[in-house]
Amino acid sequence: MRIATFNILHGRSPEDDRVDVDRLAAAVKALDADVLGLQEVDRDQPRSMNADLTAVAAKAMGAVDSQFVAALAGTPGGTWMAATGDEQPGAASYGIALLSRFPVVSWRVVRLPALRGRVPVWFRGARAPKLVGDEPRVSVAAVLDGPHGQFTVACTHLSFVPGWNSVQLRRLVRSLAGTREPLVLLGDLNMEPRQAQRVSGLRGLAPGLTFPLEQPSRQLDHVLARGGLRASGPAEAVRLPLSDHRALVVDVEPT
Repeated sequence: MRIATFNILHGRSPEDDRVDVDRLAAAVKALDADVLGLQEVDRDQPRSMNADLTAVAAKAMGAVDSQFVAALAGTPGGTWMAATGDEQPGAASYGIALLSRFPVVSWRVVRLPALRGRVPVWFRGARAPKLVGDEPRVSVAAVLDGPHGQFTVACTHLSFVPGWNSVQLRRLVRSLAGTREPLVLLGDLNMEPRQAQRVSGLRGLAPGLTFPLEQPSRQLDHVLARGGLRASGPAEAVRLPLSDHRALVVDVEPT
């Protein structure tokens, strides 16, 4: 069973600054994942040609089930607001998606605590902290009927604000208590492996440097697990012709 996570930068390539849905489809098809978590996903956004990027990816990988969950409603450069889950079809939105070649038994959406106001954050190479705000964050989880029985996968994209992403990760893991195991948590957690594993209490299945794209020096994207699951081979951080992240892919098997 092949699991992957990919922050797609709304399908944009830094090389030509364009969104090409055919390029996105080819990239997803190349990953050949059975379960795929996507972050920074557009739906009905002018900057991505009003495409439903989740549907594009689902068709490319042959998913039998998929779900897009908006974190934000509105258009970049215009009015952004926290999504509620009640957005009308055709409304511009941005968020995360979970796609599966295995049937989904049940879905669950977890809206994570939002950072209120602006906080000082030190960025690498800066001489002083910068006051920043953050966008709303969300997770989508599914119980899947896999080849070895049912298991749970959750996908998320956490805050880039140090400390606050730990608050969100703890909340997410608590919300998944008692769910069907094995449990897999994947996504762009905006933290390094040691912190991600310590905060979540989960095991890392896929070590690999994923950011920035050209010469990755950090692992911000993760596949974590609890229960009877292990990597059956080495993970791979895959460079694809879009995004500023590499996709992270790992084959897993039951223990």
